[in-house]
Amino acid sequence: MPRRSRPALVVLIWAASVSLAVLAPAKARAGDDDGLYQWPTHFKTGDGTELGLVLRYQYDVNDFSHDKNRFTDAHTNRRKYLGFYVKKPGVYDATVYYDFQSRQWQDVFARLQSQAVLGSDYGALRFGQSKTPVSLEGVTTSTQTTFIELALPSQAVYENRRVGADWAIQHAHWLASLGYYGKSLIGKNRGHTLAARVAWVPIHEATTVLHLGVAASEEHPYGLVNALGVQQPATASFKATPEAGLTGVNLVSSGTLGGVSHINRLGLEEVWIDGPWSVQGEYLRAQTSFELPKPHYDLDGYYLFGSWVLTGESRQYHDGNVSNVIPARAWGALELALRYSELNLNDGRVLGGREHDWTAGANWYIGSHLRLQANYIRAFSNRRGLVVDPRIFELRAEVFL
Repeated sequence: MPRRSRPALVVLIWAASVSLAVLAPAKARAGDDDGLYQWPTHFKTGDGTELGLVLRYQYDVNDFSHDKNRFTDAHTNRRKYLGFYVKKPGVYDATVYYDFQSRQWQDVFARLQSQAVLGSDYGALRFGQSKTPVSLEGVTTSTQTTFIELALPSQAVYENRRVGADWAIQHAHWLASLGYYGKSLIGKNRGHTLAARVAWVPIHEATTVLHLGVAASEEHPYGLVNALGVQQPATASFKATPEAGLTGVNLVSSGTLGGVSHINRLGLEEVWIDGPWSVQGEYLRAQTSFELPKPHYDLDGYYLFGSWVLTGESRQYHDGNVSNVIPARAWGALELALRYSELNLNDGRVLGGREHDWTAGANWYIGSHLRLQANYIRAFSNRRGLVVDPRIFELRAEVFL
């Protein structure tokens, strides 16, 4: 398909989002209390129980250049979430999200707090489909990530959502979780996974945070039975796009690995926030073992990024994760960020390739429900001697309630 310039479309998307910001309630003060603010999408009963509607909409534009014609420019909906939740603080909560863009169930779970049953806080039990814990960036809600797409190693290693049960406990300066998961609701990723995460938060103040964590998992994928009733061996594949969500082209990929026995994943995570400045990074690794006696396949990568909120606010931190800047001004808050990511899929006879990306980003937070994002990516890849170094310009307009 021929490339086409779309400046009018880009302007239209951004202008529409700004118009929505003008119409939206100006809940943009850092001191606002979500519990007291009665946004029309949720209702609170006399005993503190909340029922609510969740809407998340993202529209993306991806433009590629210097890519040897391997990519096609695109603009379309990225996510269209509709969800519902009910919660009673300190007792229970339940959530159901569906993405009408990918036509897949997202979070579908119920959680019970131990304190409501046992009188003391021994953590919470959750049942249903939720995110597996290896990759801090992966478990961060898509409307709360600093960049439009996940970094290279997060894409390759993150296991995504699974149906299962997990236990988690959180305190001011530490947290821990343990979970057992099966396949997803759409039937993909057959098998089971045992996963755990622990984090230490020695500094946990309103605008100053230091978070150090480790997460690990062991996945045992299952093979499929074909039409003839023959059991097929389990397979695995690791790959990443050049941090662009509107393409299926992977510059690096392990290809399909057959006869897989189990996959061990490891993630080391760090977050530092000091007022308007923050740094976040992860080292991610996966080791695949096989049924037959042959060498493991190892892959690894890391990313590191820094951000600066020009308007002085801070990125938010709670429950062992990060979230958006809350603007202190009616017109919003502005953030600049720079990320470096690297992924190595070469190991032994598997020549999946190596890639590293630089991503520069800008975010405009308009109130607490609208955000505009712009990313510029310089990707550098080499797979079996094929060098492709695309440049990518991305825009996203999103609304989340």
